[in-house]
Amino acid sequence: MTRNALNIAYIGGGSMGWARTFMTDLALEPELCGEVRLYDIDPKTAEDNAVIGNRLSSDPRAKAKWRYVAEPDLQKALTGADFVIISILPGTFEHMRSDVHLPERLGVYQPVGDTVGPGGAVRALRTIPLFVGFAEAVRAHAPEAWVINYTNPMGQCVEALYRAYPQIKAFGCCHEVFGTQELLAAMAESEFGARAARGDIYVNVTGINHFTWFDRASYKGSDLIGLFASFADKYYEQGFTCRKSPAPDRVFTCAHRVKFDLYRRYGYIAAAGDRHLAEFMPGDMYLKDPAAAERWGFCLTSVDWRVADRARKTEKTARLVGGDERLALEPSGEEGILLIRALCGLTRAVTNVNLPNAWGQIDGLPRDVVVETNALFSRDDIRPVAAGALPAPLATLVTPHAENRAAIMRAATDCDMDALTEVFLRDRLLAGRCDEKDIRSLARDMVRATMDVLPKGWEGQC
Repeated sequence: MTRNALNIAYIGGGSMGWARTFMTDLALEPELCGEVRLYDIDPKTAEDNAVIGNRLSSDPRAKAKWRYVAEPDLQKALTGADFVIISILPGTFEHMRSDVHLPERLGVYQPVGDTVGPGGAVRALRTIPLFVGFAEAVRAHAPEAWVINYTNPMGQCVEALYRAYPQIKAFGCCHEVFGTQELLAAMAESEFGARAARGDIYVNVTGINHFTWFDRASYKGSDLIGLFASFADKYYEQGFTCRKSPAPDRVFTCAHRVKFDLYRRYGYIAAAGDRHLAEFMPGDMYLKDPAAAERWGFCLTSVDWRVADRARKTEKTARLVGGDERLALEPSGEEGILLIRALCGLTRAVTNVNLPNAWGQIDGLPRDVVVETNALFSRDDIRPVAAGALPAPLATLVTPHAENRAAIMRAATDCDMDALTEVFLRDRLLAGRCDEKDIRSLARDMVRATMDVLPKGWEGQC
């Protein structure tokens, strides 16, 4: 790869969120330039982003020049690519509506519904076959490319890539850990009286995506795990907010009360947003009903909100394409471009990343499960950092979810209703709260609701 003439294929290139974040960060990186091919099943959205990206690249404030091309053919988009970015919505918001809201008939509430729980399992049925296809296309047309995935369910997506093409150079990026580092930076700042940045917080990352933990954390040589005990006690009832969020994004913020409670129970720092963490725990802990979520200081993000947000973004797209508005040239805080720089040999970086446990980075978890730990990025190379064994209390929490992935993969690849039902019966949001007959019925109804975008092997099974 040549850093002054990189070829990047973007699958999901019509995205009105991640793609524009990526374009903005590229424009601010002076050491890279090249071409970005935007591929999307909705070609018009990719064409819009090509207009927006080229206008951004020609902005005098931009530090780098990129050429954006809407490419309706996946093979052409991938051919010769140095990097492949994947950020897609598997299915539609109407499919997501059934993922998130159908379980509510059993009193099961999901703030996100895209990783775990019944919503995460059914979303995986739609997603895994797509990622198998992406892996096969990469093998055929860009076998040496680095593949960066942003799509959820993160772990299952990356597992699907490696199962279809074991030699693929793929990893998953998630920013949830960053928010917890920012929380620890705010704690360090209040404790030590000096301005602390996220990068000043050194952590050992262990677990699986959206159920990630810190068992070691420090700031300039000072241990933060023990300090977190008094911090959690101090803010347990009222919660803690690192910074104010703009009104449209307030649905994604949390008071960190779930983190504080998990620390008090288990002695380690849960390193994802409370909306995600709550879904990995028994349903009567944080998600007994909508009022419980409110008491714990986080929101249930309805699909109606997402639909309205898409409408707002669509209106903004029209203004951007028409030249009535321009993207703000401000760094997003995401690390995708940093990792591309490192893989190009321009720097070295250590950050959290989702990779198969093939290197044994977490002792005790299956080797084919995708785990989230730190990794060292350097020229054309990723070296996972050994996180060690999960502490016993965390192993009890994480291992069942990691093992459940095998049944989800089997359900998705073999169109196996029995395997999916097994996942539902073992899921912590459902188990012990719902009648087995009702759980089986829910699984069938959720598959029916997404049947139009599932492989034909599902027909007749429910």
